[in-house]
Amino acid sequence: MPRGNNQKSPSSWSNPGLIREILEESRTVAVVGLSDKTFRPSHDVARFLIEHGYHVVGVNPNVDEILGAICYPTLAEVPEPIDVVCVFRRPEAVDAVVSEVIRLKIPYLWLQIGVVDEAAAQRAHEAGVKVVMNRCMKLELERQ
Repeated sequence: MPRGNNQKSPSSWSNPGLIREILEESRTVAVVGLSDKTFRPSHDVARFLIEHGYHVVGVNPNVDEILGAICYPTLAEVPEPIDVVCVFRRPEAVDAVVSEVIRLKIPYLWLQIGVVDEAAAQRAHEAGVKVVMNRCMKLELERQ
């Protein structure tokens, strides 16, 4: 699992070493904002993660299952340990997600391209969560 939070911020929100660590150490990915619409980036990234051996759970209160992944209304309702939370929500929603990540002691938080909230990322970091922000998990996995 995680090797301690020696992450410095904010310049390291896209640290290549941390990105590699998350992709190598994580198996269960909770995708917050997973959509059943095939044209949405969250759907594409989740499908890609599943195809590459990750266990994906969805966090979407409006659907029960997407791509064979069971969906839950909130992170707190996911009944298994989560390694990383991958967020596909508007920046205004990030602070609430960070509160759940901190409360549930989830080690990694990944904010997708365009999902930028410096204050929320800093708060997560200060609570010991390792954070990647404004990067695409699929694209980074393709680079590995």
